[in-house]
Amino acid sequence: MSKEEREMAGDVVARLQSQLQSLQNRVKELEAENAKLVSQLSKCCCHKTEKMHNGSDVKCFNSSVASPRTNNGDDETRKKKASERIPGYNLEIMTHHSKRYVALKVMYFGKRFYGFASEAQMDPTVESEIFKALEKTRLSVGDKKESLYSRCGRTDKGVSAVGQVIALYLRSNLKEADANNNTSGELISGTQTEGEIDYVRVLNRVLPNDIRILGWSPVSIDFSARFSCLAREYTYFFWGGNLNLPDMENAGKKFIGEHDFRNFCKMDAANVHNYRRRVTLFEISSSNMRFEGNQLCAIKVKGSAFLWHQVRCMVAVLFMIGQGVESIDVIDALLDTEKTPRKPQYAMAPEIPLVLQSCHFEDVNFICSSDSGQALRIHLENECRAYQLQSAIFHEALLSCLPLANGKSLLNEGTIKKVASHVPLLSRPTEPSYEERCAKLNSRR
Repeated sequence: MSKEEREMAGDVVARLQSQLQSLQNRVKELEAENAKLVSQLSKCCCHKTEKMHNGSDVKCFNSSVASPRTNNGDDETRKKKASERIPGYNLEIMTHHSKRYVALKVMYFGKRFYGFASEAQMDPTVESEIFKALEKTRLSVGDKKESLYSRCGRTDKGVSAVGQVIALYLRSNLKEADANNNTSGELISGTQTEGEIDYVRVLNRVLPNDIRILGWSPVSIDFSARFSCLAREYTYFFWGGNLNLPDMENAGKKFIGEHDFRNFCKMDAANVHNYRRRVTLFEISSSNMRFEGNQLCAIKVKGSAFLWHQVRCMVAVLFMIGQGVESIDVIDALLDTEKTPRKPQYAMAPEIPLVLQSCHFEDVNFICSSDSGQALRIHLENECRAYQLQSAIFHEALLSCLPLANGKSLLNEGTIKKVASHVPLLSRPTEPSYEERCAKLNSRR
């Protein structure tokens, strides 16, 4: 390295050291300012600030975000002790506020998520993003167990929802004094909503663009988003192409009623021992949306509960019927588990077109303020425009492709390719039966 290059390198190092010192000084200033805010909050000043904002926002809580990471040993020890109690929460602050049990209606576009639930240790999940938002807004009162958290559906990777429902304790603006006029950390019961935190507005401000809260409802303490659900409804979108829709609908009607769906799911013999489920509705509808003559259609199926991958397996078999490679009678054969105790091997339908449409409950009415509803509509309209712009770009690229020599369309008109070597479902290799899976599990114990 020449002398000139060494001098230039020395100047760069000096500038970086100066910038680093400035950043360190700024961090100290922010820590001091944050300490003052925490001190004010611990004296319940936050409650007074909320009243100035008509009791409907949580800005004062957002100002108390965790202090920046530092090498100060005492500060790290203090934060570690707090995280051992409830990660991310200042219990001294939270105990000054009421809580109430609420249900939240959630929509999400599932393409980038590893499913809804966060137990699989894969990120991002919809659930993990929701809890990040609850922590950031200081609405949550503890972890999942302490907040009595429950979810209605456990959608898989890539699956979307416009009617998912969760339930948990959230912080409340309302107060119910006890006999000693003590209002510290009490439980709010009843259906009062006036003066309550606008949960939809507060959470939607911090959630990512592909997740939104559509509404909230006060619910009783014995409510469970999973076990209180009366029915779940799914929609599966697909391009009609050359599929025989009447045959598909006639076959789908055979699903209605209570049946053993072990041949239409991914079997989990270790945890699921009853594969009977009741389907109450099945229909296929067409929309006005077309692409180069190909019409967008939708399968709607409703039932009390569904097995793992049940809808996608049902749709996969219906596509084979629609393509003419399987007869309608194959549904009867697969539902008859005495004649067909083992599931034939076949690929499920893709996950992206599947949507959890709605979850039905008794006496649960979701509400959304007019301001929040307007902001929600504007956001969803903007998202629709953004995706339509992306579609326009891909369409331009499609038009720019060189034409095929025989002049045929570049589009695949079927959802699943029809191949000449199709092997009938009932002639295919099969998966182990439920009894065989259980015997294998028992042999390992």
